Amino acid sequence: MKKCNRSFSLGPIVLLAVLTIGTCVTTAFAQGEAKIVDVLADALNYYNEGDFDKGISVSKALFERADLIPQDSIAIYEVLGILTYAKGDDYHKRSFAYLDKISGVGPCVIHLPREFWPSELRDKWYKILQAKKSLVCPEESKPGIKTIAIMEFDNFSVGKYQKELGPIGKGIADFFEHDFGKISSMKVVERDKINFVLKELELQKSGAVDRSTAVRVGKILGAKYMVFGSITQLDDKHTRMVVRVVSVETSEIIASVDKEAKPEYFKIEKELVEELAKKLDITLSDDVKALIKEGGTESLDATTFYSKGLEYMDRYDYKKAYEFFKKAYDLDNSFVEAKRKMEIYQPLAS
Repeated sequence: MKKCNRSFSLGPIVLLAVLTIGTCVTTAFAQGEAKIVDVLADALNYYNEGDFDKGISVSKALFERADLIPQDSIAIYEVLGILTYAKGDDYHKRSFAYLDKISGVGPCVIHLPREFWPSELRDKWYKILQAKKSLVCPEESKPGIKTIAIMEFDNFSVGKYQKELGPIGKGIADFFEHDFGKISSMKVVERDKINFVLKELELQKSGAVDRSTAVRVGKILGAKYMVFGSITQLDDKHTRMVVRVVSVETSEIIASVDKEAKPEYFKIEKELVEELAKKLDITLSDDVKALIKEGGTESLDATTFYSKGLEYMDRYDYKKAYEFFKKAYDLDNSFVEAKRKMEIYQPLAS
């Protein structure tokens, strides 16, 4: 069977990604499962259009097929969960039940959750995984793959910049996550999975993230490296970003980088990603370096709006999250991360 390596946009929400496993499609797909893909694509289009009941109806009809494989059932339950969740608070419990059905098929058959899951569904999934002792699945510990988890950055800015930048540490950590994710030898732990563990351990940030906290969280997440850092903006022309990498095995800081410059966080973050990769003995090809340079935004205001969107997303306030992601994208139409998040939460904003 021919391999595929697709890149997905959230035009109408990662449609083909629903049935794609890693970089190869399943055997059933090759034998004619395109019809299932088409139906689920239609269902997700109904999601984007706000016709949730119609999407649920066409998705449920797929269970009448006799040739479903486990991956198919998971994909159908995924879509049903998203559509049911979108119907409102009264339907959330029913939506969570679809996640239980996925875990019944197998919590590690496919790496879940996906980016297009609403944040409350993601948190619920992590709780299910934790109960099944599957918070870290076997495939996440493959030889040669270095698992890295990036903690939210601290904002140590002074004066008015502390308030103006607000939760920018969420956005900076998110940018690091996106860019490290472009390195094939690295597996990046999802930001909200880290937050879930912090909440479960009652370690949700009340101050600076220290080394012992990072190591404790890293062991639960099966991470080899934990990254934590801070930004300090002093005035309109000077800022400092500090990043530390801790070895979970030894609890030692094995890499440290920092940069003082103009508050061009887009540029600083990407430069520090390359510096850290070098210190971790990770060779970056020219193609990967080019990928790292892509994405993000040079607009400080767009970065700030995006960070506020992440904050509201974590609170399950999807209307506010959508508004801030949209503000970020309106300021910079090349800000692809903001566009993806905006398209995820637009159907839930109402």
